[in-house]
Amino acid sequence: MLYSPACDRNAAPILAVLRQWLPAGGTVLEVGSGSGQHGVAFTRQLAQLIWQPSERSEGVGPLQERIDAEGAEHAAPGSRLLPAMALDVLEAHAWPAGPYNAVFSANTAHIMGEPAVAAFFNGSAGVLAPGGLLLLYGPFCDNGVHTAESNAAFDAHLRSIDPAMGVRDSRDLNHLAKGKGLEPVADLPLPSNNRVLIWRRQP
Repeated sequence: MLYSPACDRNAAPILAVLRQWLPAGGTVLEVGSGSGQHGVAFTRQLAQLIWQPSERSEGVGPLQERIDAEGAEHAAPGSRLLPAMALDVLEAHAWPAGPYNAVFSANTAHIMGEPAVAAFFNGSAGVLAPGGLLLLYGPFCDNGVHTAESNAAFDAHLRSIDPAMGVRDSRDLNHLAKGKGLEPVADLPLPSNNRVLIWRRQP
């Protein structure tokens, strides 16, 4: 079964953010669910949570394998981890209708090309309910300046693999968000020089 050590490490700090920000009884679309560990962990800890995992078509099988094995096990009261759906952010027709109370994604922006990052913001804004939240976890820089040497090294490594990848600048992301009616509401530091950036869809 597909497994991500990073998901095990960051699940608890991300969960603390979700407890603070998600509405009771919320519906969440996760973009780029990978191994599915986040969806399993969060639906076990948060009551009345409906979590929709998604992945590009080639990743749906491994993602569904975890959902089938663990998705219903020890779920919190009223919470459900839904079957995996195929979602490529660049394909506008692939986005679900929504509306969702939140869109969540972890460690995806830095492996997307810039057109995909823009499409991610466009698609997220389109499926969020008014007042809904977009939560993006990962490493970010600010005005071209990295917040840690490790993030600078990670950025250089990513760009050596593919120049289209790289640690994203919070300024650029806020510009994309603003153009889609998403207002920045929080920038939260997390362990290992990661952050959660949060935007709210305006009415």
